[in-house]
Amino acid sequence: MPYRITLIPGDGVGPEVSEATRRAIEATGVAVDWEVINAGAEVIPQYGTPLPEHVLESIRRNRVAIKGPLTTPVGTGFRSVNVALRKELDLYACLRPCHKYRGVRSRYDDVDLVVVRENMEDLYAGVEFAKGEPNTLRLLDTIHQLGGPRLPDDAGISIKSISVTGTQRIVRFAFEHARKYHRQKVTAVHKANIMKFSDGLFLEVAREVARGYPDVQFEDAIVDNMCMQLVQKPELYDVLVLPNLYGDIVSDLCAGLIGGLGVAPGANLGDQYAVFEATHGSAPKYAGQNKVNPTGMMLSGVMMLHYLGEHEAADRLERAIADVIAEGKFVTYDLKPRRDDPTAVGTSLMADAIISRIRQTVQTQ
Repeated sequence: MPYRITLIPGDGVGPEVSEATRRAIEATGVAVDWEVINAGAEVIPQYGTPLPEHVLESIRRNRVAIKGPLTTPVGTGFRSVNVALRKELDLYACLRPCHKYRGVRSRYDDVDLVVVRENMEDLYAGVEFAKGEPNTLRLLDTIHQLGGPRLPDDAGISIKSISVTGTQRIVRFAFEHARKYHRQKVTAVHKANIMKFSDGLFLEVAREVARGYPDVQFEDAIVDNMCMQLVQKPELYDVLVLPNLYGDIVSDLCAGLIGGLGVAPGANLGDQYAVFEATHGSAPKYAGQNKVNPTGMMLSGVMMLHYLGEHEAADRLERAIADVIAEGKFVTYDLKPRRDDPTAVGTSLMADAIISRIRQTVQTQ
């Protein structure tokens, strides 16, 4: 029976990279019954929200989704669809593999690591108090009465909360991922030398969880030093597990090591649901121009196939993507040695080249 999967095309360039990814996944021979559902800024006039309830219902029903980039409306009061999906579906783990493919322009050649970011806690939990409001002033007084510093009355406040429960499950996720994909080491990244009761707790719990995985190496690193080490010696790292804010920043840093967000896949995973996604933006100025690189979303499709247990199909798709990029003939402008190279092809032609490679592989097996 075919897999029933929710496909959210996205907006801006989303529909183009989503269509390329859909065709490539189908070319692997895996049967998929796509349930196409729209979300994002373009559906606000119809539904009054960028994330209508029927989108969540579709993902809950199918349990697996893949989505193109979505525009977050600016100044409208709507929160990010990506953040809302994580909250509503308890997608507590953001998984961002960062692998350097031959042919992608980068200062580095030997990068192959995975960033595991906790999605639900930390400063991104949304516990905030606006400057000057009565509740904020009461909170400032309470902080001082409890022995904290006297903070300025014109301060806005965000609460950083890291729990034992949240840390246990994200660190376990990182170790289980390392075991499943034969990775050797997990590094917990933190700022426990300064934030002793939040990041300190993260580190303490990470060490406790690590004792249950004696077959996987464990170390920890302070986040600012980690950023320097990644730029200098990325080959030393394997799986990084981080609280929410640091994970957001470091995952983009690691994407920069391998050539940018255009070649960086991603997934948001929970115990019941999985949403795979392009990590780059919707780039509305390029919408409809058949110009953008589909690699990031296609590699997210590779991750999805692995999640479904279709490992041979996932490997076929990844090899085809890698071969086309390495050859450098049928690739988009950003994958050429010069961005103004007149031989660059569009999104659909690059997808055609990848699909051709997949079919050649299937025929020879």
